[in-house]
Amino acid sequence: MKILVTGAAGFIGSNLCDYLLTQGAQVAGVDNFSTGHREFLAQATAHKKFEFHEVDLLDFERTRETLAAFTPETVVHLAANADVRFGLQHPRKDLDQGTVVTFNVLESARLAGVKKFAFASTGSVYGEPVIFPTPETCPFPVQTSLYAAAKLAAEGLIAAYAEGYGMKGYIFRFVSILGDRYSHGHVFDFANKLHANSANIEVLGDGKQTKAYLHVSDCVAAIWHVLGSCNEKVNLFNLGPDEYITVDQSLDIICKVMGMHPKRQYTGGKRGWTGDSPFIFLDCARLKATGWKARKTISESVELTIRYLLGNDWLLKRR
Repeated sequence: MKILVTGAAGFIGSNLCDYLLTQGAQVAGVDNFSTGHREFLAQATAHKKFEFHEVDLLDFERTRETLAAFTPETVVHLAANADVRFGLQHPRKDLDQGTVVTFNVLESARLAGVKKFAFASTGSVYGEPVIFPTPETCPFPVQTSLYAAAKLAAEGLIAAYAEGYGMKGYIFRFVSILGDRYSHGHVFDFANKLHANSANIEVLGDGKQTKAYLHVSDCVAAIWHVLGSCNEKVNLFNLGPDEYITVDQSLDIICKVMGMHPKRQYTGGKRGWTGDSPFIFLDCARLKATGWKARKTISESVELTIRYLLGNDWLLKRR
């Protein structure tokens, strides 16, 4: 099987490339290194079935040429703006990186005869729902972030292409992902702050924000599992664990691993920033019914992530 992965030098993308290669796939990775890291590709580039293309996906012609040359059967589109928190400071970025780029890859995939198109969406498309755990059929409330709004628009494009052109669509609404090569998000931010000051730490909001997190190994295994076992026109799945944790509880684990006891200073309020949902917990019964289940707990995922960052502090220094 020939699979093209966009965002291949990123956190999830590089882990997915490595995983697909272990499954015997021929893999092409695409990235422009705007947020990805060349170091993350070291394992994949040593593999004879991997090839890499440095491409800015906003360049439609380059994108089209890349897919036409590789002729993948499947595209997994992970490339996106990862800067959710500061989206309101650069509103065009989410449109370009979340929606326009998705169109460029989707249309290039159609022209290249791609059969399956998988997309990393987000549980944030549910805004602040009133149903917990939140199922895929939950009515959408008002969107609370530009990031999620751009992802939702991209979901619509994929569904329309599946309807109009016969391509199968695979849409994954992720919770936040943790694990090796993690390079942004709350665990990263806490590690960075504690490296700078072990006596005090700022916690955005009230620390009671409640989230679900999934280890990247479970994430990439789910993508592979669904691609191989689900064949509806549009295959839409929430992707997350059956548990959740508060920000304070997560920080407890981080401090224990780092052997630190900082005084916590809360910025206040139920949200860490505008658009931050105070409670994210997805109903993943639809995915579990296909035979997939998470293997790592949230506590394990947080601990493994902080241990990875401590062993790879070049990421913290580069940030």
